[in-house]
Amino acid sequence: MKTAICYYSRHHGNTLKVIEAMAQEGEAELIDVLSRQVVRLEEYDCIGFASGIYGFQYHKAVENFARQYLPQGKPVFFVCTYGGAKGRGAGALEEIAAQKGCPILGEFSCPGYDTFGPFRLVGGIAKGRPNAVDLKRARNFFRQIQAGR
Repeated sequence: MKTAICYYSRHHGNTLKVIEAMAQEGEAELIDVLSRQVVRLEEYDCIGFASGIYGFQYHKAVENFARQYLPQGKPVFFVCTYGGAKGRGAGALEEIAAQKGCPILGEFSCPGYDTFGPFRLVGGIAKGRPNAVDLKRARNFFRQIQAGR
């Protein structure tokens, strides 16, 4: 199954580590939502959206990208890393998918090292995450998506 994973990963690269582990398991093209490339998501069988959690939700750049480029009816999945709490998580992306008639295959999430705001004062939280166990779980999740669950 030809898969695109559209992502935003900055700061510590937590989300990128997770989706790179996923991409090792199958045919997945990683698309940075801030790159200025032409995107044709209709060419993919399945589309993932990935981000760290910012203010209890996926990064706005990922939401805007999904709103603009997600084709009607394509199966989607979501991936996130978070420091303190996942919050609402993929709520806005789920709404976009519903509006476009896209079935949701699932969501993978795991802690990620976070030094934002007050966490910086204590050296960050979720140190060492995502770890080997998280990445193994991510690969297993992606294998299930690829197999059609």
